[in-house]
Amino acid sequence: MTPSTLSEIQAMLESQFPDVQWSVDGDGYQYQVEGIGDHFEGLNAVKRQQVVYTVLNPLIANGSLHAVTIRTFTSAEYAAR
Repeated sequence: MTPSTLSEIQAMLESQFPDVQWSVDGDGYQYQVEGIGDHFEGLNAVKRQQVVYTVLNPLIANGSLHAVTIRTFTSAEYAAR
């Protein structure tokens, strides 16, 4: 992925979930997406990943995005780390 694609992922996530602080990084093969926000409150790990995959599915379907590691936290969970 190019830096513009990293920006595109960030923009896609931010537009769908503006109340979440997103961080996107990657090396052209493996990408890391981290989201911090109270939007994840009450959701288990699977539901949290589904939220992110819903946004990323178009990039996965067209082959732009292959391997993704997703980490999500509520604000309280992140503060407790």
